[in-house]
Amino acid sequence: MGVHVVVGASGGTGSAVCAELLAAGHTVRAVNRSGRGAPAGTEPVAADASDSALMRSVCAGADVVYHCVNPPFERWRSVFPVATRALIEAAGAAGARLVFADDTWMYGEVDGPMREDTPHRPVSEKGVLRAWLAEMLLGAHARGEVEVVIGRAPELYGPNVESLLGAAIFAAAVKGKTARWPGALDLPLTAVYIGDFARSLVTLGTHHAAAGAAWHVPVPPATTARGFMTEVFRQAGNEARIGQIPPALLTALKLFSPVVREGADLLYQFERPFLVDDSRYRSVIGGVATGWVDGIASTLAWYRGDPERTRVRLLPR
Repeated sequence: MGVHVVVGASGGTGSAVCAELLAAGHTVRAVNRSGRGAPAGTEPVAADASDSALMRSVCAGADVVYHCVNPPFERWRSVFPVATRALIEAAGAAGARLVFADDTWMYGEVDGPMREDTPHRPVSEKGVLRAWLAEMLLGAHARGEVEVVIGRAPELYGPNVESLLGAAIFAAAVKGKTARWPGALDLPLTAVYIGDFARSLVTLGTHHAAAGAAWHVPVPPATTARGFMTEVFRQAGNEARIGQIPPALLTALKLFSPVVREGADLLYQFERPFLVDDSRYRSVIGGVATGWVDGIASTLAWYRGDPERTRVRLLPR
């Protein structure tokens, strides 16, 4: 079945990719800085993704390498480019396909559904960085340095995911408190269950037609923030208590929260329809997305599994 190396294996996406690979019977080398926290059944490896020589050693003998590195917002500029270059070199030396777990921030403010051929017009510094990383990866593929494929997902939710659709909503619903959203409540919203993103990345790792391109992974029909939160509260067995984070509070939070300061320039996504077109993936590769009811049920079960997970917070850490 080959060796699959997951770099960033203890994060939400990396751990879900490990689980998918293990379920398919693959040998999984799970890499993170500490060597701890990877799913049982993997081969844990402690390594810094920014260390090019170490990544070559870690990826030796791999068939597929998954780039799931996701440093804290405030370290994106210093870590992401260096780690991406290191993994391009390491996967290329191993003769492995490199799969990059990406988002949609490079498109900027889009009127209508985002497609893979939507021009990159980022309006945030992080969107600019994402566009640059994608260009770096696909450029390396075009030059024959490494075989690359990019899987793109919009907002994520599910077990072990830190996002706007994470603890701020699920913890509040479990405890019967108010869930707050930092944008318009009734605009169309696309999001992906983390298991679907992981499954799609694993498929992209071996599909013969996938290499050399970016793909929007399968998504369910659009919902709204209000609709999503209402379903979470319904399944949690509590009356829906839904509100918005006032702009004044966000301004105050920026003063002492690095996450809010770094993430505030991305909130434009939730002040207009946020739609992703997955038709290219479905027509060429195939696949279906988990429905909202089932995805929310699985996520609630995870939050209920540990009291610490249900600590109510306004925004991701």
